[in-house]
Amino acid sequence: MNVYAESSGVLAWLLGEDTGHSVREVLQHAELVMASDLTLVECDRVLTRAVTTGEIDEAAAADRRAHLNAAASRWHLWRVSPDMVERARHPFPAEPIRTLDAIHLATAISWRAAEGFPLVFATHDRQLGLAARTSGFEVLGL
Repeated sequence: MNVYAESSGVLAWLLGEDTGHSVREVLQHAELVMASDLTLVECDRVLTRAVTTGEIDEAAAADRRAHLNAAASRWHLWRVSPDMVERARHPFPAEPIRTLDAIHLATAISWRAAEGFPLVFATHDRQLGLAARTSGFEVLGL
């Protein structure tokens, strides 16, 4: 299975949420994991915010960043391009979706068009999952 790793699922794993174990399993067993560099930015920002607000300490954040970086070293990361930004500026078949979610979906659409083989869209976000499904993706709601 080829998986697009959207940030909400990755964060569930990093933050030790109940569904985090299933996320880790999917990412470990996927033939290919594709993600936007936006996924890394969002994950790092959440960890920074968690340290700043006292939810976790810096050592815990550093440990989680190390896990993220180790996993991401095996992923195919795509940079957000002007074409993806342009696609994200326009409506998707299922709206509303948030700005960063639109960029994730536009990235997955671009990747699918460029590579030409199936990609499962993995997300914890219900509305983004609906938008991905109506955009032709199989959706794995982790």
